[in-house]
Amino acid sequence: MADPRPPAARTAPGFLRSSLRVFELSLSEMLWSRRTVFMALVVGLPVVLAAVIRLLFELGAPSFRVNNAVVGGPVIFGLMIWMFFVRFSIPVLAVFYGTSLIADEVDDKTITYLFTRPIPRGSVLFGKYLAYLACTVFVVLPSVIVVWLLIVPINGSLALGFIDLLKDLVVLAAGLAVYGAVFALVGAALKRPLLVGLFIIFGWETIVMALPGNLKRASVAYYLQGLVPHAMPSDSPLSLIQAVFQEAPSLITSVLGLVVIATLCLWLAVRAVTRREYVLEQ
Repeated sequence: MADPRPPAARTAPGFLRSSLRVFELSLSEMLWSRRTVFMALVVGLPVVLAAVIRLLFELGAPSFRVNNAVVGGPVIFGLMIWMFFVRFSIPVLAVFYGTSLIADEVDDKTITYLFTRPIPRGSVLFGKYLAYLACTVFVVLPSVIVVWLLIVPINGSLALGFIDLLKDLVVLAAGLAVYGAVFALVGAALKRPLLVGLFIIFGWETIVMALPGNLKRASVAYYLQGLVPHAMPSDSPLSLIQAVFQEAPSLITSVLGLVVIATLCLWLAVRAVTRREYVLEQ
């Protein structure tokens, strides 16, 4: 019996194959874009700060003390991971990249060209999402390793802190994946995705994390904090930084929450791209 589908449909690649093709085309474009320069500046700041701290230590500067106890490199590194990467760099990079996956194609008026190709429309977004993830992981994780090499040896041990480093890298990769999925949905569904994304990061997530109750469960940061392996010393001013986030979920709850958020947002984003009619402004 002859295949009733038109010839173009018979030869069209599947969703996964199409996504991988879009990934290949988008990766080099992202790596050499102006956003990558911005990303390097964002993740370069903690590297510069770590280099300054290490230089001061090597020059014999007085050790940082809390309650007459010396604060070593592992504690400083944990603080930098939480404040610079988990709570700032990761969501900021995700919002600038994730919201642009489709929005840039609309602004450049190339979305029509992509959608006329014999591939599923949703594979365009998913392939670009994979490229975003590879690009950001390639830049962010090496900077974390450099910070670790500079900071942890200050009154600490690289060998003892290696397991925590591996956990940090997993947490940051998970943060990039989940935040990227959230903002891919925002970019696919809304006309002003960057403004909405910035509001989510600096408005919604900041506010709900400081409020009592269960509202914080509707934020990515709530589940990420359950995976961060570092804890500030008790009975010290540094512990106040984590006091706001003291209701950390369990490991299983954190993992399940992040998986559900990422999967649901990616599915909704693919669905939005498939069904939405994009009108190009003249």
